[in-house]
Amino acid sequence: MRALDLVVLTVYLFCVLLFGAYFSRSQKNVRDYFTTGKNIPWWAVMGSIVATETSTVSVISVPGLAYSGNFSFLQLVFGYLLGRIAVTVIFIPAYFRGNLVSVYEILGNRFGDSVRRFTSLLFLLTRTVADGLRLFATGLVLTTLFLVTPGVVTTLHSWFPTLEPNVSLLILSILIIGSITVIYTVLGGMSAVIWTDVVQLGLYLAGAGLAATILLNQIPGGWAEISTAASAAGKFQLFDFTVTATQDYTFWSGLIGGAFLTMATHGTDQLIVQRYLCCRNTTQARKALLGSGLLIASQFVLFLLIGVMLWYYYLTYAPHDVTAFTINGEVQTDRIFPYFIVTHLPSGVVGLVVAAIFAAAMSTLSSSLNSSSAATLGDFYIPLTKHLRDAGHYLRVSRWTTAFWASAQISVALLAIKLSTRVIDEVLGVASFTNGIILGIFFLGTFTQVGQRAAALGIASGVSIMIAVWSFTAISWQWYVLIGSITTLMIGWMSGLMLGNYDRRNLSGENSV
Repeated sequence: MRALDLVVLTVYLFCVLLFGAYFSRSQKNVRDYFTTGKNIPWWAVMGSIVATETSTVSVISVPGLAYSGNFSFLQLVFGYLLGRIAVTVIFIPAYFRGNLVSVYEILGNRFGDSVRRFTSLLFLLTRTVADGLRLFATGLVLTTLFLVTPGVVTTLHSWFPTLEPNVSLLILSILIIGSITVIYTVLGGMSAVIWTDVVQLGLYLAGAGLAATILLNQIPGGWAEISTAASAAGKFQLFDFTVTATQDYTFWSGLIGGAFLTMATHGTDQLIVQRYLCCRNTTQARKALLGSGLLIASQFVLFLLIGVMLWYYYLTYAPHDVTAFTINGEVQTDRIFPYFIVTHLPSGVVGLVVAAIFAAAMSTLSSSLNSSSAATLGDFYIPLTKHLRDAGHYLRVSRWTTAFWASAQISVALLAIKLSTRVIDEVLGVASFTNGIILGIFFLGTFTQVGQRAAALGIASGVSIMIAVWSFTAISWQWYVLIGSITTLMIGWMSGLMLGNYDRRNLSGENSV
Protein backbone atom coordinates (compact mmCIF):
# COMPACT_ATOMS: atom_id res chain seq x y z
CA MET A 1 0.00 0.00 0.00
CA ARG A 2 1.70 3.14 -1.22
CA ALA A 3 1.06 6.80 -0.33
CA LEU A 4 -1.07 7.48 -3.41
CA ASP A 5 -3.26 4.45 -2.65
CA LEU A 6 -3.82 5.69 0.89
CA VAL A 7 -4.78 9.12 -0.45
CA VAL A 8 -7.32 7.62 -2.89
CA LEU A 9 -8.85 5.41 -0.22
CA THR A 10 -8.94 8.18 2.38
CA VAL A 11 -10.60 10.64 -0.03
CA TYR A 12 -13.26 8.06 -0.87
CA LEU A 13 -14.07 7.35 2.78
CA PHE A 14 -14.16 11.08 3.60
CA CYS A 15 -16.59 11.74 0.72
CA VAL A 16 -18.87 8.99 2.01
CA LEU A 17 -19.05 10.71 5.38
CA LEU A 18 -19.86 14.02 3.69
CA PHE A 19 -22.73 12.32 1.86
CA GLY A 20 -24.26 11.31 5.15
CA ALA A 21 -23.90 14.79 6.62
CA TYR A 22 -25.42 16.42 3.52
CA PHE A 23 -28.59 14.31 3.48
CA SER A 24 -29.15 14.61 7.22
CA ARG A 25 -30.35 18.21 6.69
CA SER A 26 -33.59 17.22 4.94
CA GLN A 27 -34.90 14.78 7.57
CA LYS A 28 -37.92 15.82 9.61
CA ASN A 29 -39.49 12.45 10.55
CA VAL A 30 -39.06 8.69 10.23
CA ARG A 31 -40.67 8.60 6.78
CA ASP A 32 -38.02 11.01 5.50
CA TYR A 33 -35.36 8.91 7.22
CA PHE A 34 -36.58 5.51 5.97
CA THR A 35 -38.47 6.13 2.68
CA THR A 36 -37.09 9.52 1.49
CA GLY A 37 -40.56 11.00 0.96
CA LYS A 38 -40.96 8.77 -2.14
CA ASN A 39 -38.96 11.15 -4.32
CA ILE A 40 -36.18 8.90 -5.67
CA PRO A 41 -36.15 8.19 -9.46
CA TRP A 42 -36.50 4.55 -10.52
CA TRP A 43 -33.02 4.32 -12.05
CA ALA A 44 -31.41 5.35 -8.75
CA VAL A 45 -33.49 2.75 -6.91
CA MET A 46 -32.38 0.19 -9.51
CA GLY A 47 -28.72 1.04 -8.87
CA SER A 48 -29.29 0.86 -5.13
CA ILE A 49 -30.88 -2.61 -5.42
CA VAL A 50 -27.89 -3.89 -7.39
CA ALA A 51 -25.34 -2.31 -5.06
CA THR A 52 -27.18 -3.64 -2.01
CA GLU A 53 -27.25 -7.26 -3.15
CA THR A 54 -23.66 -7.04 -4.43
CA SER A 55 -21.56 -7.13 -1.30
CA THR A 56 -17.85 -7.78 -0.99
CA VAL A 57 -18.84 -11.46 -0.84
CA SER A 58 -19.89 -11.23 -4.48
CA VAL A 59 -16.86 -9.23 -5.59
CA ILE A 60 -14.26 -11.56 -4.07
CA SER A 61 -16.07 -14.90 -3.85
CA VAL A 62 -17.69 -15.13 -7.30
CA PRO A 63 -14.29 -14.86 -9.06
CA GLY A 64 -13.15 -17.55 -6.63
CA LEU A 65 -15.98 -19.83 -7.79
CA ALA A 66 -14.79 -19.56 -11.40
CA TYR A 67 -11.16 -20.04 -10.30
CA SER A 68 -11.93 -23.38 -8.67
CA GLY A 69 -14.91 -24.37 -10.84
CA ASN A 70 -16.81 -23.03 -13.85
CA PHE A 71 -19.71 -20.77 -14.87
CA SER A 72 -22.40 -22.91 -13.21
CA PHE A 73 -23.06 -20.09 -10.71
CA LEU A 74 -25.01 -18.32 -13.48
CA GLN A 75 -27.73 -20.96 -13.23
CA LEU A 76 -28.63 -19.31 -9.92
CA VAL A 77 -28.78 -15.93 -11.68
CA PHE A 78 -31.39 -17.30 -14.13
CA GLY A 79 -33.51 -18.08 -11.08
CA TYR A 80 -32.94 -14.54 -9.83
CA LEU A 81 -34.46 -13.16 -13.04
CA LEU A 82 -37.48 -15.47 -12.86
CA GLY A 83 -38.09 -14.57 -9.22
CA ARG A 84 -38.05 -10.85 -9.99
CA ILE A 85 -40.82 -11.25 -12.54
CA ALA A 86 -42.93 -13.05 -9.93
CA VAL A 87 -42.36 -10.28 -7.37
CA THR A 88 -43.52 -7.56 -9.76
CA VAL A 89 -46.79 -9.42 -10.25
CA ILE A 90 -47.53 -10.85 -6.79
CA PHE A 91 -46.17 -8.44 -4.19
CA ILE A 92 -45.28 -4.95 -5.43
CA PRO A 93 -48.89 -3.76 -6.00
CA ALA A 94 -49.77 -4.51 -2.34
CA TYR A 95 -46.91 -2.33 -1.09
CA PHE A 96 -48.36 0.82 -2.67
CA ARG A 97 -51.84 0.47 -1.17
CA GLY A 98 -50.69 1.87 2.15
CA ASN A 99 -48.09 4.22 3.62
CA LEU A 100 -45.63 1.66 4.95
CA VAL A 101 -42.37 2.05 6.86
CA SER A 102 -41.88 -1.70 7.37
CA VAL A 103 -43.09 -4.31 4.89
CA TYR A 104 -44.19 -6.47 7.81
CA GLU A 105 -46.89 -3.95 8.70
CA ILE A 106 -49.13 -5.57 6.08
CA LEU A 107 -48.73 -8.91 7.85
CA GLY A 108 -50.03 -7.18 10.98
CA ASN A 109 -53.10 -6.08 9.06
CA ARG A 110 -53.63 -9.63 7.81
CA PHE A 111 -52.67 -11.87 10.73
CA GLY A 112 -52.24 -9.62 13.76
CA ASP A 113 -49.28 -8.11 15.59
CA SER A 114 -47.81 -11.38 16.92
CA VAL A 115 -47.20 -12.75 13.39
CA ARG A 116 -45.95 -9.37 12.24
CA ARG A 117 -43.41 -9.11 15.06
CA PHE A 118 -42.23 -12.69 14.76
CA THR A 119 -41.61 -12.22 11.03
CA SER A 120 -39.83 -8.93 11.62
CA LEU A 121 -37.67 -10.58 14.29
CA LEU A 122 -36.69 -13.34 11.85
CA PHE A 123 -35.65 -10.65 9.37
CA LEU A 124 -33.59 -8.80 12.00
CA LEU A 125 -31.73 -11.92 13.12
CA THR A 126 -31.04 -13.01 9.54
CA ARG A 127 -29.73 -9.61 8.51
CA THR A 128 -27.49 -9.38 11.54
CA VAL A 129 -25.81 -12.74 10.93
CA ALA A 130 -25.62 -12.61 7.12
CA ASP A 131 -24.38 -9.03 6.93
CA GLY A 132 -21.98 -9.56 9.80
CA LEU A 133 -20.42 -12.27 7.62
CA ARG A 134 -20.30 -9.82 4.72
CA LEU A 135 -18.46 -7.34 6.93
CA PHE A 136 -16.00 -10.10 7.82
CA ALA A 137 -15.40 -10.73 4.09
CA THR A 138 -14.56 -7.06 3.57
CA GLY A 139 -12.18 -7.24 6.50
CA LEU A 140 -10.29 -9.99 4.66
CA VAL A 141 -9.64 -7.58 1.79
CA LEU A 142 -8.33 -4.80 4.00
CA THR A 143 -6.22 -7.31 5.93
CA THR A 144 -4.61 -8.55 2.71
CA LEU A 145 -3.83 -4.94 1.85
CA PHE A 146 -2.26 -4.28 5.25
CA LEU A 147 -0.13 -7.43 5.10
CA VAL A 148 1.75 -6.19 2.03
CA THR A 149 2.17 -2.65 3.39
CA PRO A 150 5.66 -2.16 4.82
CA GLY A 151 5.80 -1.63 8.57
CA VAL A 152 2.15 -2.40 9.33
CA VAL A 153 2.69 -5.95 10.60
CA THR A 154 5.57 -4.88 12.85
CA THR A 155 3.57 -2.01 14.31
CA LEU A 156 0.48 -4.14 14.96
CA HIS A 157 2.60 -6.85 16.61
CA SER A 158 4.04 -4.28 19.01
CA TRP A 159 0.50 -3.17 19.90
CA PHE A 160 -1.01 -6.65 20.21
CA PRO A 161 1.91 -9.04 20.94
CA THR A 162 -0.36 -11.92 21.98
CA LEU A 163 -2.31 -11.97 18.68
CA GLU A 164 -1.19 -13.32 15.34
CA PRO A 165 -0.69 -10.48 12.79
CA ASN A 166 -3.51 -11.83 10.59
CA VAL A 167 -5.96 -11.79 13.49
CA SER A 168 -5.07 -8.34 14.83
CA LEU A 169 -5.20 -6.85 11.33
CA LEU A 170 -8.56 -8.48 10.64
CA ILE A 171 -10.04 -7.11 13.88
CA LEU A 172 -8.75 -3.63 13.04
CA SER A 173 -10.11 -3.86 9.48
CA ILE A 174 -13.59 -4.86 10.64
CA LEU A 175 -13.72 -2.00 13.15
CA ILE A 176 -12.61 0.58 10.56
CA ILE A 177 -15.14 -0.46 7.91
CA GLY A 178 -18.00 -0.89 10.38
CA SER A 179 -17.38 2.48 12.06
CA ILE A 180 -17.30 4.50 8.84
CA THR A 181 -20.41 2.78 7.49
CA VAL A 182 -22.46 3.37 10.62
CA ILE A 183 -21.56 7.08 10.76
CA TYR A 184 -22.86 7.98 7.32
CA THR A 185 -25.87 5.68 7.66
CA VAL A 186 -26.89 7.14 11.03
CA LEU A 187 -26.55 10.68 9.68
CA GLY A 188 -28.06 10.43 6.22
CA GLY A 189 -30.76 7.77 6.44
CA MET A 190 -32.16 6.12 3.31
CA SER A 191 -31.48 9.11 1.04
CA ALA A 192 -27.77 8.90 1.83
CA VAL A 193 -27.88 5.12 1.46
CA ILE A 194 -29.50 5.15 -2.01
CA TRP A 195 -27.46 7.94 -3.56
CA THR A 196 -24.24 6.60 -2.06
CA ASP A 197 -25.20 3.19 -3.46
CA VAL A 198 -25.46 4.68 -6.95
CA VAL A 199 -21.97 6.18 -6.67
CA GLN A 200 -20.59 2.99 -5.14
CA LEU A 201 -22.12 0.87 -7.92
CA GLY A 202 -20.26 2.88 -10.54
CA LEU A 203 -17.08 2.75 -8.46
CA TYR A 204 -16.94 -1.00 -7.91
CA LEU A 205 -17.90 -1.82 -11.50
CA ALA A 206 -15.18 0.55 -12.75
CA GLY A 207 -12.71 -0.95 -10.28
CA ALA A 208 -13.52 -4.51 -11.33
CA GLY A 209 -13.29 -3.59 -15.00
CA LEU A 210 -9.95 -1.87 -14.47
CA ALA A 211 -8.57 -4.86 -12.55
CA ALA A 212 -9.77 -7.19 -15.33
CA THR A 213 -8.02 -5.06 -17.97
CA ILE A 214 -4.73 -5.06 -16.05
CA LEU A 215 -5.01 -8.81 -15.45
CA LEU A 216 -5.62 -9.43 -19.16
CA ASN A 217 -2.52 -7.42 -20.05
CA GLN A 218 -0.43 -9.72 -17.82
CA ILE A 219 -1.04 -12.58 -20.26
CA PRO A 220 0.91 -12.25 -23.56
CA GLY A 221 -1.62 -14.10 -25.70
CA GLY A 222 -4.55 -12.09 -24.36
CA TRP A 223 -8.09 -13.39 -24.29
CA ALA A 224 -7.49 -15.87 -27.15
CA GLU A 225 -4.88 -17.70 -25.09
CA ILE A 226 -7.07 -17.70 -21.97
CA SER A 227 -10.25 -18.85 -23.72
CA THR A 228 -8.48 -21.75 -25.46
CA ALA A 229 -7.12 -23.10 -22.17
CA ALA A 230 -10.32 -22.38 -20.25
CA SER A 231 -12.51 -24.11 -22.85
CA ALA A 232 -10.32 -27.21 -22.73
CA ALA A 233 -10.56 -27.24 -18.92
CA GLY A 234 -14.37 -26.88 -18.94
CA LYS A 235 -14.25 -23.45 -17.28
CA PHE A 236 -17.11 -22.11 -19.40
CA GLN A 237 -19.49 -24.96 -18.59
CA LEU A 238 -22.79 -23.32 -17.72
CA PHE A 239 -25.43 -26.01 -17.31
CA ASP A 240 -25.45 -28.97 -14.96
CA PHE A 241 -28.68 -30.95 -15.23
CA THR A 242 -27.80 -33.34 -12.40
CA VAL A 243 -30.93 -34.22 -10.42
CA THR A 244 -29.87 -34.06 -6.78
CA ALA A 245 -30.83 -32.14 -3.66
CA THR A 246 -27.33 -32.10 -2.15
CA GLN A 247 -25.27 -30.40 -4.87
CA ASP A 248 -24.95 -26.63 -5.22
CA TYR A 249 -25.30 -24.79 -8.52
CA THR A 250 -27.21 -27.29 -10.65
CA PHE A 251 -29.74 -26.13 -13.25
CA TRP A 252 -32.69 -27.20 -11.12
CA SER A 253 -31.46 -25.80 -7.82
CA GLY A 254 -30.39 -22.60 -9.57
CA LEU A 255 -33.57 -21.98 -11.55
CA ILE A 256 -36.14 -23.15 -9.01
CA GLY A 257 -34.23 -22.47 -5.80
CA GLY A 258 -32.93 -19.15 -7.14
CA ALA A 259 -36.44 -18.04 -8.12
CA PHE A 260 -37.83 -18.79 -4.66
CA LEU A 261 -34.80 -17.17 -3.02
CA THR A 262 -35.38 -13.99 -5.02
CA MET A 263 -39.11 -13.98 -4.30
CA ALA A 264 -38.13 -14.03 -0.63
CA THR A 265 -35.26 -11.52 -0.69
CA HIS A 266 -36.82 -9.10 -3.20
CA GLY A 267 -40.47 -9.63 -2.36
CA THR A 268 -40.66 -10.00 1.42
CA ASP A 269 -37.33 -8.78 2.83
CA GLN A 270 -37.29 -5.27 4.30
CA LEU A 271 -33.76 -4.73 2.94
CA ILE A 272 -34.94 -4.59 -0.69
CA VAL A 273 -38.64 -3.78 -0.29
CA GLN A 274 -37.73 -0.56 1.48
CA ARG A 275 -36.27 0.64 -1.83
CA TYR A 276 -39.57 0.14 -3.65
CA LEU A 277 -41.20 2.28 -0.96
CA CYS A 278 -38.89 5.12 -2.02
CA CYS A 279 -40.33 5.05 -5.58
CA ARG A 280 -43.21 7.28 -6.64
CA ASN A 281 -45.52 4.48 -7.80
CA THR A 282 -45.87 0.79 -8.71
CA THR A 283 -44.67 1.26 -12.29
CA GLN A 284 -41.38 2.83 -11.21
CA ALA A 285 -40.81 0.13 -8.59
CA ARG A 286 -41.31 -2.58 -11.21
CA LYS A 287 -38.91 -0.89 -13.64
CA ALA A 288 -36.29 -0.62 -10.90
CA LEU A 289 -36.58 -4.29 -9.95
CA LEU A 290 -36.58 -5.74 -13.48
CA GLY A 291 -33.74 -3.46 -14.58
CA SER A 292 -31.67 -4.54 -11.59
CA GLY A 293 -31.96 -8.18 -12.71
CA LEU A 294 -30.36 -7.47 -16.08
CA LEU A 295 -27.58 -5.45 -14.46
CA ILE A 296 -26.93 -8.15 -11.85
CA ALA A 297 -26.58 -10.81 -14.55
CA SER A 298 -24.09 -8.67 -16.49
CA GLN A 299 -21.89 -7.95 -13.50
CA PHE A 300 -21.77 -11.60 -12.43
CA VAL A 301 -20.52 -12.50 -15.91
CA LEU A 302 -17.74 -9.94 -15.40
CA PHE A 303 -16.81 -11.39 -11.99
CA LEU A 304 -16.72 -14.94 -13.36
CA LEU A 305 -14.53 -13.87 -16.29
CA ILE A 306 -12.11 -12.32 -13.80
CA GLY A 307 -12.01 -15.65 -11.97
CA VAL A 308 -11.16 -17.53 -15.17
CA MET A 309 -8.38 -15.07 -15.96
CA LEU A 310 -6.98 -15.42 -12.43
CA TRP A 311 -7.04 -19.21 -12.79
CA TYR A 312 -5.06 -19.12 -16.03
CA TYR A 313 -2.62 -16.47 -14.83
CA TYR A 314 -1.66 -18.29 -11.63
CA LEU A 315 -1.67 -21.69 -13.33
CA THR A 316 0.61 -20.60 -16.16
CA TYR A 317 2.58 -17.47 -15.29
CA ALA A 318 2.78 -17.30 -11.48
CA PRO A 319 2.29 -20.79 -10.01
CA HIS A 320 4.75 -20.03 -7.19
CA ASP A 321 2.44 -17.26 -5.90
CA VAL A 322 -0.36 -19.73 -5.16
CA THR A 323 1.26 -20.51 -1.81
CA ALA A 324 0.39 -16.96 -0.71
CA PHE A 325 -3.33 -17.83 -0.59
CA THR A 326 -3.03 -21.51 0.33
CA ILE A 327 -3.65 -22.64 3.92
CA ASN A 328 -3.07 -26.25 5.03
CA GLY A 329 -2.72 -27.31 1.41
CA GLU A 330 -6.08 -25.81 0.36
CA VAL A 331 -6.44 -22.76 -1.87
CA GLN A 332 -8.49 -20.05 -0.15
CA THR A 333 -10.47 -18.82 -3.14
CA ASP A 334 -11.84 -15.76 -1.32
CA ARG A 335 -8.29 -14.42 -1.03
CA ILE A 336 -7.17 -14.77 -4.66
CA PHE A 337 -8.64 -11.61 -6.17
CA PRO A 338 -7.61 -9.38 -3.22
CA TYR A 339 -4.09 -10.82 -3.42
CA PHE A 340 -3.82 -10.00 -7.13
CA ILE A 341 -5.08 -6.47 -6.52
CA VAL A 342 -2.54 -5.56 -3.88
CA THR A 343 0.42 -7.26 -5.54
CA HIS A 344 -0.02 -6.49 -9.25
CA LEU A 345 -1.87 -3.22 -9.69
CA PRO A 346 0.08 0.07 -9.98
CA SER A 347 0.13 2.78 -7.35
CA GLY A 348 -3.13 4.70 -7.19
CA VAL A 349 -5.03 1.96 -8.98
CA VAL A 350 -4.73 -0.28 -5.91
CA GLY A 351 -6.38 2.42 -3.82
CA LEU A 352 -9.16 2.82 -6.40
CA VAL A 353 -9.92 -0.91 -6.63
CA VAL A 354 -9.77 -1.38 -2.86
CA ALA A 355 -12.14 1.59 -2.53
CA ALA A 356 -14.39 -0.19 -5.06
CA ILE A 357 -14.46 -3.32 -2.92
CA PHE A 358 -15.20 -1.18 0.12
CA ALA A 359 -18.03 0.40 -1.87
CA ALA A 360 -19.61 -2.99 -2.49
CA ALA A 361 -19.42 -3.82 1.20
CA MET A 362 -20.58 -0.49 2.54
CA SER A 363 -23.57 -0.30 0.19
CA THR A 364 -24.89 -3.60 1.55
CA LEU A 365 -24.07 -2.85 5.18
CA SER A 366 -25.58 0.64 5.15
CA SER A 367 -28.77 -0.69 3.56
CA SER A 368 -28.94 -3.48 6.11
CA LEU A 369 -28.53 -1.09 9.05
CA ASN A 370 -31.18 1.33 7.81
CA SER A 371 -33.70 -1.43 7.04
CA SER A 372 -33.07 -3.09 10.41
CA SER A 373 -33.75 0.21 12.12
CA ALA A 374 -36.92 0.67 10.02
CA ALA A 375 -38.21 -2.76 11.05
CA THR A 376 -37.40 -2.08 14.70
CA LEU A 377 -39.24 1.26 14.69
CA GLY A 378 -42.13 0.26 12.44
CA ASP A 379 -42.86 -3.14 13.96
CA PHE A 380 -41.88 -2.71 17.61
CA TYR A 381 -41.13 0.74 19.01
CA ILE A 382 -43.77 2.94 17.34
CA PRO A 383 -46.67 0.50 17.96
CA LEU A 384 -45.56 -0.07 21.56
CA THR A 385 -45.48 3.69 22.21
CA LYS A 386 -48.89 4.00 20.46
CA HIS A 387 -47.61 6.75 18.09
CA LEU A 388 -47.73 9.18 21.03
CA ARG A 389 -44.19 10.59 20.78
CA ASP A 390 -43.29 13.51 18.53
CA ALA A 391 -41.54 13.21 15.15
CA GLY A 392 -38.19 14.39 16.52
CA HIS A 393 -38.20 11.68 19.19
CA TYR A 394 -38.83 8.89 16.69
CA LEU A 395 -36.13 10.27 14.39
CA ARG A 396 -33.59 10.21 17.23
CA VAL A 397 -34.55 6.66 18.18
CA SER A 398 -34.16 5.65 14.51
CA ARG A 399 -30.55 6.79 14.59
CA TRP A 400 -29.82 5.04 17.88
CA THR A 401 -31.28 1.75 16.65
CA THR A 402 -29.15 2.04 13.49
CA ALA A 403 -26.07 2.27 15.71
CA PHE A 404 -27.28 -0.68 17.80
CA TRP A 405 -27.60 -2.99 14.79
CA ALA A 406 -24.19 -1.85 13.58
CA SER A 407 -22.62 -3.02 16.84
CA ALA A 408 -24.43 -6.35 16.50
CA GLN A 409 -23.12 -6.92 12.97
CA ILE A 410 -19.59 -5.97 13.96
CA SER A 411 -19.81 -8.57 16.75
CA VAL A 412 -20.85 -11.26 14.26
CA ALA A 413 -17.95 -10.31 11.97
CA LEU A 414 -15.49 -10.67 14.84
CA LEU A 415 -16.90 -14.11 15.71
CA ALA A 416 -16.57 -15.17 12.06
CA ILE A 417 -12.77 -14.83 12.33
CA LYS A 418 -12.77 -18.18 14.12
CA LEU A 419 -15.81 -19.83 12.53
CA SER A 420 -16.01 -18.90 8.83
CA THR A 421 -14.74 -21.03 5.91
CA ARG A 422 -16.31 -20.12 2.52
CA VAL A 423 -18.21 -16.89 3.02
CA ILE A 424 -20.53 -16.80 0.00
CA ASP A 425 -22.19 -20.14 0.82
CA GLU A 426 -22.48 -19.21 4.50
CA VAL A 427 -24.15 -15.87 3.74
CA LEU A 428 -26.64 -17.32 1.25
CA GLY A 429 -27.29 -20.32 3.50
CA VAL A 430 -28.13 -18.14 6.51
CA ALA A 431 -30.44 -15.93 4.44
CA SER A 432 -32.16 -18.90 2.81
CA PHE A 433 -32.84 -20.58 6.18
CA THR A 434 -35.31 -17.94 7.38
CA ASN A 435 -36.35 -16.33 4.09
CA GLY A 436 -38.37 -19.39 3.12
CA ILE A 437 -40.49 -19.16 6.26
CA ILE A 438 -41.11 -15.45 5.71
CA LEU A 439 -42.03 -16.04 2.06
CA GLY A 440 -44.44 -18.79 3.16
CA ILE A 441 -46.23 -16.34 5.50
CA PHE A 442 -46.65 -13.87 2.65
CA PHE A 443 -47.96 -16.70 0.43
CA LEU A 444 -50.52 -17.52 3.13
CA GLY A 445 -51.67 -13.93 3.21
CA THR A 446 -51.84 -13.67 -0.58
CA PHE A 447 -53.26 -17.00 -1.74
CA THR A 448 -55.35 -18.25 1.20
CA GLN A 449 -58.00 -16.97 3.62
CA VAL A 450 -56.62 -18.62 6.76
CA GLY A 451 -56.57 -16.72 10.04
CA GLN A 452 -53.98 -16.01 12.70
CA ARG A 453 -54.02 -19.41 14.47
CA ALA A 454 -53.53 -21.32 11.22
CA ALA A 455 -50.74 -18.95 10.19
CA ALA A 456 -49.01 -19.48 13.54
CA LEU A 457 -49.12 -23.26 13.05
CA GLY A 458 -47.69 -22.85 9.56
CA ILE A 459 -44.85 -20.73 10.92
CA ALA A 460 -44.07 -23.19 13.73
CA SER A 461 -44.03 -26.07 11.27
CA GLY A 462 -41.80 -24.17 8.86
CA VAL A 463 -39.28 -23.39 11.59
CA SER A 464 -39.26 -27.02 12.81
CA ILE A 465 -38.80 -28.46 9.34
CA MET A 466 -35.98 -26.06 8.47
CA ILE A 467 -34.12 -26.87 11.70
CA ALA A 468 -34.41 -30.58 10.84
CA VAL A 469 -33.25 -30.02 7.24
CA TRP A 470 -30.27 -27.96 8.36
CA SER A 471 -29.31 -30.33 11.20
CA PHE A 472 -29.86 -33.79 9.75
CA THR A 473 -29.59 -33.61 5.96
CA ALA A 474 -27.05 -32.65 3.32
CA ILE A 475 -29.62 -30.78 1.23
CA SER A 476 -28.12 -27.76 -0.56
CA TRP A 477 -28.96 -24.33 0.82
CA GLN A 478 -30.38 -23.48 -2.62
CA TRP A 479 -33.47 -25.56 -1.77
CA TYR A 480 -34.02 -24.02 1.67
CA VAL A 481 -36.37 -21.23 0.58
CA LEU A 482 -38.51 -23.61 -1.49
CA ILE A 483 -38.78 -26.10 1.39
CA GLY A 484 -39.46 -23.45 4.04
CA SER A 485 -42.03 -21.52 2.01
CA ILE A 486 -44.00 -24.56 0.78
CA THR A 487 -44.01 -26.14 4.25
CA THR A 488 -45.27 -22.93 5.87
CA LEU A 489 -47.90 -22.41 3.15
CA MET A 490 -49.26 -25.95 3.02
CA ILE A 491 -49.42 -26.63 6.76
CA GLY A 492 -50.90 -23.19 7.42
CA TRP A 493 -53.54 -23.75 4.73
CA MET A 494 -54.42 -27.27 5.96
CA SER A 495 -54.57 -26.01 9.55
CA GLY A 496 -57.08 -23.41 8.47
CA LEU A 497 -59.25 -26.09 6.88
CA MET A 498 -59.14 -28.32 9.96
CA LEU A 499 -59.63 -25.52 12.50
CA GLY A 500 -62.11 -23.53 10.48
CA ASN A 501 -59.82 -20.55 11.06
CA TYR A 502 -60.50 -18.06 8.23
CA ASP A 503 -59.94 -14.37 7.60
CA ARG A 504 -61.18 -12.89 4.32
CA ARG A 505 -58.77 -9.95 4.27
CA ASN A 506 -55.84 -9.87 1.86
CA LEU A 507 -52.37 -8.45 2.44
CA SER A 508 -53.54 -4.87 1.99
CA GLY A 509 -56.08 -5.31 4.78
CA GLU A 510 -59.04 -5.14 2.42
CA ASN A 511 -61.76 -7.79 2.14
CA SER A 512 -60.98 -10.34 -0.57
CA VAL A 513 -63.57 -11.59 -3.03
